[in-house]
Amino acid sequence: MRPLQRGRVSEFLYGRNAVSEALRGRRRHRRLYVAAGIEEHARVLALIEAARKSRLPVSIVPRDELDRMVGSVNHQGIVLETSPYPYVDLSVLADPSPESILLVLDHVEDPQNVATLLRTAEAVGVQGVVLPERRAAGITPAVVNASAGAVEHLQIALVTNLARTVDELRERGYWIIALEPGAAAHSLFAAPLPTPLVLLVGSEGRGLSPILVRRADVQVVIPQFGRVSSLNVAVAGSIALYEVVRRLLSDGARERE
Repeated sequence: MRPLQRGRVSEFLYGRNAVSEALRGRRRHRRLYVAAGIEEHARVLALIEAARKSRLPVSIVPRDELDRMVGSVNHQGIVLETSPYPYVDLSVLADPSPESILLVLDHVEDPQNVATLLRTAEAVGVQGVVLPERRAAGITPAVVNASAGAVEHLQIALVTNLARTVDELRERGYWIIALEPGAAAHSLFAAPLPTPLVLLVGSEGRGLSPILVRRADVQVVIPQFGRVSSLNVAVAGSIALYEVVRRLLSDGARERE
């Protein structure tokens, strides 16, 4: 693997979708690596041309060099050396518009679940996402790849205290919606979902922390009619995000495409 300069921190993103979106994102890119023998493939050639238009150096290297950079993952012959993920300060997300949606993930630890939720969040046009700094999956190259690069277009804030963050967002005018089963929970499809809105989604297995549930203005649950006792957190969170958007479209708050 090509050695990094002293004092310089790099991440290595991989996969054609992830790299394609990263090239259109906010990071500072350093070099695009392409496995020898695939550089004339149409999709790969488009990535090379995009890199060169941005004056980004391109290196054609043996495939095993890419393996050494990113390990035993399906890199599809493409690796991008770039800067670490550009998290934003919470203040960037704190001032809502009337239809703003924020997604807050309470210690979701599985990178695939985080990636799916972030991909959905980007698809529905959330204003931003809030993650805790500890005991949660951050924005790693694996998450970028699993989200097909969607995270490169999101505003994501890391915070040390989710409860305090939720209090601050309420003071800024957000309604707090907790996706969590319980005696106080209403059906997601019948409950009020006023905006601007913060959707709280809990971790795998444990769900939302009680301290966050107590801060909710509305607690909602997704009705289930089969024999399975619960939905995957990424599936549940995605359903909830789209229900919020459905309400906004019904109310005319967002224009239909």
